[in-house]
Amino acid sequence: MTRGVEPVRTCVGCRVRAAKSDLLRVVAVDGALLPDHRGTSPGRGAHLHPTAECLELAVRRRAFPRALKAEGPLDPTSLSAYVANETNANESGTEQ
Repeated sequence: MTRGVEPVRTCVGCRVRAAKSDLLRVVAVDGALLPDHRGTSPGRGAHLHPTAECLELAVRRRAFPRALKAEGPLDPTSLSAYVANETNANESGTEQ
């Protein structure tokens, strides 16, 4: 493996490959989808562009249960709130 090359992941929403640092890692905890800011939560993770469009696509395509190998539906409420907050922060020009 060459040093200095950033890992590439695929967004579960739009299916576009992007640098790992450009994507948000999402984990399932007790049936809820939660953002994994540090990327250190245990277990399987899925990657997503932190935009409402990619989140909507992923939910519509039922990509999270498949990517996370979870049985049953997953609640995207917390993740939706986080993405909406990130989108608003980026539009106003402030970073969290």
